[in-house]
Amino acid sequence: MSRPRSIIPVTCQNIQCRYYLKEKGKDIIKYGKNRAGHQLYKCLHCRHFFSETKLTPIYRKHLSEEEIIRISKLLVEKNGIRSIERITGHHRDTIGNLLEDMAEHAEQVNKTFLRDLNLTQCEMDELWTTVKKNRKKLSVTAQLQLKKAASTSIPR
Repeated sequence: MSRPRSIIPVTCQNIQCRYYLKEKGKDIIKYGKNRAGHQLYKCLHCRHFFSETKLTPIYRKHLSEEEIIRISKLLVEKNGIRSIERITGHHRDTIGNLLEDMAEHAEQVNKTFLRDLNLTQCEMDELWTTVKKNRKKLSVTAQLQLKKAASTSIPR
């Protein structure tokens, strides 16, 4: 008797796959780790390999996740790019590129919510405020997913 597969929290990242970003009917397995230590996955429908960080601002970055979060927090505190350069020791172009990627990702997340949930911009702001305020009431799994989404999609 074989053991059952664990629940995989990602969807197929291949645009040509018919299960692209679809939860229902996906068939994805874990497929080792890359050099950076991120989990790799394989879609059994299209045979495409992808990393857990694909479609996030962390994808193909040479900075650690902790360093990206640190830079994001400094940006939110309205520090300038040159100021962050002096604080972290990273080049201003690296910080600028990270800022562009994070802004683009946040815009995509908001567009998805606005399009799929038919929310207004005011409702979106209220949603993020409510989620942030009620973080302690969520299940452990939801808290982990929220932490990952908040740290990679919208710097708070």
